[in-house]
Amino acid sequence: MVQDGSKGEVVTTSDAPREKKPGAFSRMALFIRQVFAELRKVVTPTRQELLKYTAVVLGFVVVMMALVYGLDVLFVWVTTVVFGTPGTVTGG
Repeated sequence: MVQDGSKGEVVTTSDAPREKKPGAFSRMALFIRQVFAELRKVVTPTRQELLKYTAVVLGFVVVMMALVYGLDVLFVWVTTVVFGTPGTVTGG
C-alpha cells in the first residue's frame, strides 16, 4: 500500500501481491469445522432446568392466549355497539 501525498489517502498499487481466495471445497470444510467447534461449546440443560424452562414457556403462552382472547372479546363488543346486532332490522 502506498499513501497518496496530495489527499492523504491510502491506495494499493497494482504490482502488490494479492492473497489467493480459498477454493469452494476448502471454504465448505472450514465452515463445517467451525460448526463442530461451536457445537462443542453447547451446554445441555439439566432435567430440572429443562422443566423450569418448559414451565416458563407454557406460562407465557397461557398469558398471551388470555390476552388475545380478551382483546377478541373486547373488539366483538365494540363492533356490536358500533354496528348493532347482526340480523336485526331497524325502522319501518
